[in-house]
Parts: sequence; structure tokens; C-alpha cells
Amino acid sequence: MFELLIGLRYTRAKRRNGFISFIQLISIAGIGLGVAALIIVLSVMNGFQEEVRNRILGMASHITITGPGSALGNWQNAAQTAEQNLHVKGTAPYVLGQGLFTNGSQVKGVLVRGIEPAQEPKVSEITDKMLVGSAADLRANEFSVILGWNLAQELGVTMGDKVTLITPQGQVTPAGLIPRLRQFDIVGIFKADYYPYDANLALIHLSDAQKLYRTGDAVTGVRVKLDDLFQARQVAREINRSLPELIVADWSQENPSYFRAVEIEKRMMFIILTLIVAVAAFNLVSTLVMVVTDKQADIAILRTLGASPASIMKIFLVQGAMSGVIGTASGVVGGVLVALNIGTIVPFIERLIGSQILSADVYLITELPSKVISSDVISIGVISLLLALLATLYPSWRASRVNPAEALRYE
Repeated sequence: MFELLIGLRYTRAKRRNGFISFIQLISIAGIGLGVAALIIVLSVMNGFQEEVRNRILGMASHITITGPGSALGNWQNAAQTAEQNLHVKGTAPYVLGQGLFTNGSQVKGVLVRGIEPAQEPKVSEITDKMLVGSAADLRANEFSVILGWNLAQELGVTMGDKVTLITPQGQVTPAGLIPRLRQFDIVGIFKADYYPYDANLALIHLSDAQKLYRTGDAVTGVRVKLDDLFQARQVAREINRSLPELIVADWSQENPSYFRAVEIEKRMMFIILTLIVAVAAFNLVSTLVMVVTDKQADIAILRTLGASPASIMKIFLVQGAMSGVIGTASGVVGGVLVALNIGTIVPFIERLIGSQILSADVYLITELPSKVISSDVISIGVISLLLALLATLYPSWRASRVNPAEALRYE
């Protein structure tokens, strides 16, 4: 018990050498800043990952069921089977094809998705993404289209205009293969806030897509939405067991490169910023070595009073550990507070410097999102404490090796 009391007293006491106290304060501040920076950066990366994932899945699907070829015949059976799973909120068929939209001299390659307007809101956020018009305005046999807003801008068209779609499924004539042309009326424009959709996606009615791409009654596949997107992989396996002849893929399989890149980047940032904490923690080594040198007379007196080398070592372990605890605690509190209020702090900094940090013309998002995950905060705190404790071992061992007679010789 006396080791704890003396160690705490040494932590609070002023040094005869003020420089040692200053170095200890810098070490504690360094640990706190490193821990806070790590929490803030990981929280922003978590928020960014969630924001982009939600934008991708806002117009995509959690699970996609397709056939072994390019068409799914009895799609109604696949949809009914999927809906039997308790996690499935809705299903909708789709036809996917490629084409060229033209308007005068403007030509743009696009992905054309045929949808069923009544069922599409069950699997996507199309109704919330419409700038003008509605998905219900897509009617069978009227050849109408809804464009992404970037696509509409590039083509120079707006609501009520007409565009021509050229599809690769052409007609064979004596003169050769002639591409199929079809004029479409623009009945809506959506903005998904995700450039690949806004610039490359066009929505038409399912029956029009079936005629245009000559799929008959078949579709490209069935899209499925779940109540929890993180259950997608497990639910996909369960659906696949019921439909072994079909291909069932979840959202992480459809966007593997992006999500793998984000995860690798997050891990690398964790390692890099942990090194900052490690540098600050190992500053405690120099601080405690100087403290041991400064306290040699006190150590000698304790030894002559009967304190064992192990007790002396515990005293300085307590002192070093307390510095780590104070630095880690201050860093955790500061980091969490900043991460939770990043949406207020960043606009204040932008007003202060008179410039926008995330320009809407360059970046996918214009506001820094943040999501504090408790497991990340706990991991960072534990790692910081372990590094601080590790940094105290050598100075504490040196303190336990002090010879009382040598230390008191010149006192």
C-alpha cells in the first residue's frame, strides 16, 4: 500500500528541478493529443464509411438474385422465396442494360435499369431522391425515363424534354446490323448524391426495358432489401440454400474493391496514429529516468528503512502509470467530445478561415460525418495504457537497482 501512496505523492509533488516537471507535463499532453487524434480520425473515417455506404445502397440493393445466364425466368418464385426470410423487407425485379443517350450533338453512355414503379420503393430510396417528377410517372408502353441530374446536365435536357436511346441489341438487315433507336420522354430527375448513379444511371419502366432488350418475360434479377444491411451475408446464404440454382450476392460482394480499400485505409491510419501515441508514451522513459536520478537520495533512505527493490520498482511504476492514465483519460474525453461535435466545429473553422474544407465540386460529401464506436475508443484507451506501462518498466527497474551507500555518499 505504501508504494501506491508514495507513487501518487511523487506524481503530484513539484520537482526540485522544474525542467523535469515540464518534460512530464509534455509527455502527458503528448499522450492525450495522440489518443484524441486517433479517436477523432477513426470516428470521421467510420462516419465517412457509413455515409458513402448508405449513399451507394440508397439506389442499389442489399442482396441481388440473378440467374446463371443473363436472364432470370421465373423471377416471381425467387421473390416469394426471398420474402419468406424474416429479415427481408421487400423485393423488386429489374432489367439492366447498356446504351447511349443522345440529344443533338451530346452523347453519353449509360446503364439503363428497368424497374417496376410500384415495387421499386421497397428496395431503394428513389422516392426520396427525386428532384422533379416521380417514379410513378414511369408507365408501361409510354417509353418514359428518369435521369440522374449529372446525366441530365451533360445531355443538356430537363423535365419534359426528349432523348434518344441507342441500344446494342440491333436489327439484322441486308445492309448489316443496325442499332435500335428509341425516343424517350423525360418524366423525372433524381439526385442520389453519388456520382456514378447521378451521371450514369437512367430508369425506365420494366416492361419497356424487356421490350427494348428483348428479354421476353424474364428479368435480369431480383433486388432484395433487408431490415439490417449487416445481416446481408447471412441472409444471402440462407436464400441461396433455398435457391441453389441461382446466384445470390450481397452488397459487399458487389462493391468489394471499394469497401476493402476503405477497411485497409482505416487499419493503416490506426497503425500510423498509434505510433504517435507510442512516441508520446515513450517520452515517459526519459522523464522517469530523470526523476529516478533526482530522487536517488529518497530511494536510498527508503531502502535503509527496509523497502525492498520490488517496492521501489512499484513506486515508479505507479508514477509512470498515473501519467499514462491522466494522459489517456484526457485524450479519450477530448477526442470523444470533438468527434461528437465535429459537425459544429468544422463549419466554425470554415467561417474563421473563409474557405470551405470540402468543396461540393470536388468531394462526394460536403460535411465531415462522424461516428464514435465504443469498441474503437476502448481499444485506443487500452493500447495507450499498455504503452505507457511498458515505457515505465526500464526506469522503474533502474530505480530498484540504486545502491543506498553510493546514493548517500555525497548527500
